[in-house]
Amino acid sequence: MTELKDQIDTSRLPCHIAIIMDGNGRWARERGSHRIFGHQSGITAVRETVEGAGELGVKYLTLYAFSKENWCRPQEEIEALMSLMVSTINSETETLIKNNVRLLVIGDMHNLPDYITAKLAEVTAITRNNSGLTLIIALSYGARWEIADAAKRIAEDVVSGKIDKSKINETMFSEYLLTRFVPDPELLIRTSGEYRISNFLLWQIAYTELFFSDTLWPDFRKNHLYEAIIDYQKRERRFGKTSEQINL
Repeated sequence: MTELKDQIDTSRLPCHIAIIMDGNGRWARERGSHRIFGHQSGITAVRETVEGAGELGVKYLTLYAFSKENWCRPQEEIEALMSLMVSTINSETETLIKNNVRLLVIGDMHNLPDYITAKLAEVTAITRNNSGLTLIIALSYGARWEIADAAKRIAEDVVSGKIDKSKINETMFSEYLLTRFVPDPELLIRTSGEYRISNFLLWQIAYTELFFSDTLWPDFRKNHLYEAIIDYQKRERRFGKTSEQINL
């Protein structure tokens, strides 16, 4: 692990890393266990990833914890996930404070149980002055919903006269998204060998580098994060320009 970490150029770290944490269910099935066992085991991967990103000096880490589509899962699994979420927040709050991590949450909070939103509000308030890694949890989140909601609020502001429709551009639109307070991700990691974006940060990842790992999420550790960052640092980010223009 140390050797991989030593290969990373800390002067060229991605400022914002986003991760689609996939594979908990398959990991559990392979062991003859219920899906929730996979979710429970994935907590270690979250802890390792947050610690690894923070130790390197990554500024923002967004984890896709629960999508709007996940509400269609069996009620038993949803209830177990909500319970696990609260217990995890309770057990990890002190660690967040100790490691100077600021917690933020994005998503449709209206769908969440009151006890979840209350606990999240409590921890975000407690950690709001922390100046290290900003950990963003995408919860009850869907990119299409986020974009549609932004468009609706822009339309309302045009009708009310707050903004002029001629002023609407990509920059203004971004200001209506839930991620307006952070830069777009430079690196997106998806685990479990699946090659999908799954309705995650669709606007924000227009020029994000993608890294797909075969590792199931409960097995994801710091060295897997390091591998993704090393791969990212080998790439040439051109944003539509030519290599010659970039290297001038």
